[in-house]
Amino acid sequence: MGDQMIRVDMTNQTATVEDFPDKWKYLGGRALSARILVEECDAACDPLGPDNILVLAPGVLSGTAAPTSGRMSVGGKSPLTGGIKEANAGGNPAQDMMKLGYRVIVVTGQPADTEARYALDVTTDGVTLKEVPDCKGMWNYALIDHLAQSYSANASFVSIGPAGERQMKGASVCCTDQDDVRRPARHAARGGLGAVMGSKGLKYVAVDAGKAGVRHGADKKAFMQLCKGMSKTYLDGPQPMQYGTSPSVDMAQMLNTFPYKNRVEGQSPDAATLTGTGIIASFEERGGGMHNCMTGCIVSCSNVVHDADGNYKTSALEFETLTLLGANCAVDTWDKVAALDRLCDEVGLDTIETGAAIGILMDSGGMEWGDNVAMEKLIAEVAEGGDLADAIGHGADATGEKTGHHRVPTVHGQAIPAWDPRPLKATGVTYVTSAMGADHTAGLVVNPGATPDQLARLSQEQQHINAAIDASGFCMFLMPNMEQIREFYSAYFGEEISREQFLDLTWQCLQDEWDFNKQAGWTAADDKMPECMQTDAVGPEGAKVVFDIEDDVIQATYERMIEPTEEVFAKAGAA
Repeated sequence: MGDQMIRVDMTNQTATVEDFPDKWKYLGGRALSARILVEECDAACDPLGPDNILVLAPGVLSGTAAPTSGRMSVGGKSPLTGGIKEANAGGNPAQDMMKLGYRVIVVTGQPADTEARYALDVTTDGVTLKEVPDCKGMWNYALIDHLAQSYSANASFVSIGPAGERQMKGASVCCTDQDDVRRPARHAARGGLGAVMGSKGLKYVAVDAGKAGVRHGADKKAFMQLCKGMSKTYLDGPQPMQYGTSPSVDMAQMLNTFPYKNRVEGQSPDAATLTGTGIIASFEERGGGMHNCMTGCIVSCSNVVHDADGNYKTSALEFETLTLLGANCAVDTWDKVAALDRLCDEVGLDTIETGAAIGILMDSGGMEWGDNVAMEKLIAEVAEGGDLADAIGHGADATGEKTGHHRVPTVHGQAIPAWDPRPLKATGVTYVTSAMGADHTAGLVVNPGATPDQLARLSQEQQHINAAIDASGFCMFLMPNMEQIREFYSAYFGEEISREQFLDLTWQCLQDEWDFNKQAGWTAADDKMPECMQTDAVGPEGAKVVFDIEDDVIQATYERMIEPTEEVFAKAGAA
């Protein structure tokens, strides 16, 4: 039996299995999600209405022995940006789906009873849609504990918290990691796709692969040689991501891209107590440590953070969270940010969007800077609702509108991540041209010395590479290059895929996403930084910078300029 796909119709309450179309053979993850949305979703639809489509798409190599390759892309029309969105996460659901031969789950429609909650079970016996009234409103950790009582130890889960159920535009989609306790700590967080899942009435998806083994490439020998070779190269090398992204605080502080107090400054006076080196140092006394979030990962970049009493607090306390929920809100220690991170995971909120929203609230005088206790209370209130809590749950733009504040750092409706577009102008070009809105995972370029004539190319190059990684299922922290991915594809499909063909695949992904957004109403006039990024300067005295890139440079990013050269294919994605 060949590959299959699952279609779930929430209007008619059906879940069916059909053959995976040959026309999508080479597509997975982000590229598959984009193609499905272009072909099947009305770009002008209400993101929270029945015509939007939720896509759960493992990468092409998920479920195989390829190292660190089991990521899940979640796609749909974003209620936050009004355009296409892909956010991805680690954990085991994508691995398990692919081991069962399911390339994608496509969810359409909307139940007549908007208060009802449903679950999709995916097992070796097929797929079943069922009502789960007992799960309504449950926080993510409590939900997974509850489900562990009735599902096998093999099952992995994709879920939403109450923020998603309440259709908050900053809501995330959660995947469980590969530990025995299956913590719901891996989040496809950006763009509000948790709200899309909530609008479908879908509380969770359970995937139980049973004893299904890993997938093999058509050229099994060549595929296994590539697996062994990549693993050896990485493990024998410097392993730059062995402690994850939290130590990036130190570099970001140096580059003036560690935003403080709603981005009025590029450095925080609390960097020394926010950096991940403190988290790493705590392992010896408190316990915790580094672990791999999904089966087959060799990077083990995820930190497991314990509190002062040695109890588990949160997992994968990343640089972006330390920045937006920490420095951006003048919160002064990683310990305090860990509690905020856990709350966001519980309620099901993007830490970037939430930290940006609260930073705006504080900047407007609505909350004291650094008041982590008030922040915890407000984030918890998003689960139940409230005037101010709903503004935070809907994100930075909604909070700016609620407060009437002038400094709202968003692009295409989405909060700007930690990596600041003023010193990192090529990254800024990515923010305004990416179909994803302000999203560093779309094409991060850490090159503060880039000249204006280099920016469009640097951005487009990274957008190419990151699209390839997101389609493959590889984790960006493995830092694969396009040549490695191309070789894996060739062995997996049992046919030579040329550099030209592979680059065409990644360019088509970008084109699909841009085309969707044009149909959704995006125009070149929308490709701009907010005024605060153009006027509020950051950096050292005498060398302060703003985002001042001309429109013609920005628009040049849409004109294909990357060729399938050996140099391009040797470059890795920026983590």
